[in-house]
Amino acid sequence: MAQNKVGKNGEGKKSFKFIDLFAGLGGFHLALSSIGGECVFASELREDLRKIYKQNFGMEIQGDITKIDPKKDIPPHNVLCGGFPCQPFSQAGKREGFNDVRGTMFDYICKIIEVHKPEYLFLENVANLKGHDKGNTWKVIQDKLDNLGYNVTAEILSPHQFGIPQHRKRIYIVGQRKDFGDFGEFSFPKPTNLECNIKSVIDESDSDVTLLRYDTKNQLNVWQEFLDKASSRGGKIPGFPIWAMEFGADYDFEDIAPAYQELKKLVGKRGRLGCRVFGKTVADCLKLLPNYAQTAKNKTFPSWKIRYINQNREFYENNKEWLREWMEKIRYFDNSHLKLEWNCGNVAPIISDKIVQFRASGIRIKNPTFSPALNLVGTQIPIFPWVTIPGKDDYGRYMSVQEAAKLQGMQKLKFGNKEFELSKTRIYEALGNAVNVQLVKKIAKRLIRL
Repeated sequence: MAQNKVGKNGEGKKSFKFIDLFAGLGGFHLALSSIGGECVFASELREDLRKIYKQNFGMEIQGDITKIDPKKDIPPHNVLCGGFPCQPFSQAGKREGFNDVRGTMFDYICKIIEVHKPEYLFLENVANLKGHDKGNTWKVIQDKLDNLGYNVTAEILSPHQFGIPQHRKRIYIVGQRKDFGDFGEFSFPKPTNLECNIKSVIDESDSDVTLLRYDTKNQLNVWQEFLDKASSRGGKIPGFPIWAMEFGADYDFEDIAPAYQELKKLVGKRGRLGCRVFGKTVADCLKLLPNYAQTAKNKTFPSWKIRYINQNREFYENNKEWLREWMEKIRYFDNSHLKLEWNCGNVAPIISDKIVQFRASGIRIKNPTFSPALNLVGTQIPIFPWVTIPGKDDYGRYMSVQEAAKLQGMQKLKFGNKEFELSKTRIYEALGNAVNVQLVKKIAKRLIRL
């Protein structure tokens, strides 16, 4: 099938055709068109993203891939691209893999490959795919592509390894038809490990931003007081996650989880923030324990949880003379705001010049090198406490939409026009689900031999 082999057009310019499956915002489109590719087909399930795709690329985009006829609807192409659904393999989800209906989307990719036999394949997914189901999921993918006639390899890479200030590990799967050459010549780009600086993407003149709420600032101020007092007493900031709910607690947990204990063993103990445990049933008592101690999933806690609880109790015993007064300031915080993860190492214990992220697992503080991965959940947008607001006395704000887009190499994208536009929340979600354009481009230039 000569039409599926990459070559040069009559003017001597590099030219190849690609299709963009599960297209999202069009990260593959941006990357491959920048090196001479022409997108001849795209599909995306979500209608709002199809509208944005058309606004940016001026082409019609198809919907549900399961309703597309590969023979009739998809033209010949040299490269098949797709960031197929990652939720079935993600650590944040149920990790059901091919048992999840979204996991079967890979089968539709295979149907297209079987019909068109493009020279190259370029797929992306979450890093966890390679280890999912003890490696069996990855073996199934390899075997299917091998049976379709492709040499395939994969690598887990992150933009921050190449000086792009975002930590975002993903698996990149590439392949070439066996009858088109020696795939052994391909190798993934080697990490340069250039120094990252989040300030390279921050636009301090941007006024289209979301400011920090009073409650958020108060929580950060209270935790700053914790860091000040911990460090002023000669101690290092703990390297383990701070679980303040454990301060003052003495419920039993090492041999058997509280949910499996008898009522008499729970009553009279101290639970969340040292409160006395009481109740007529085990369920009543569990409500007074830290939320992570209420689980009935297993009869014993995993070793990491036992370790963290013991470390926090020891920290409390060594610092309770000042912690008791400080604890009154956090008593009514939400559960996730009662946890702090100091990921900055042995540097000045100052929150205001670090990146902050409010996560389900706690408030995470990290150095201003690279951003955490953009998350599908809009509430986890990174915070820049040091950034001032133009024309205002206020300080501290969330990462802006344009800054998030720049992290993904999508700063030239439009997210709407007079006819239709995405909400900010939806933009963050879409960017969090997108491929990183800069990294995709680096890989594509090594894969597609022009």
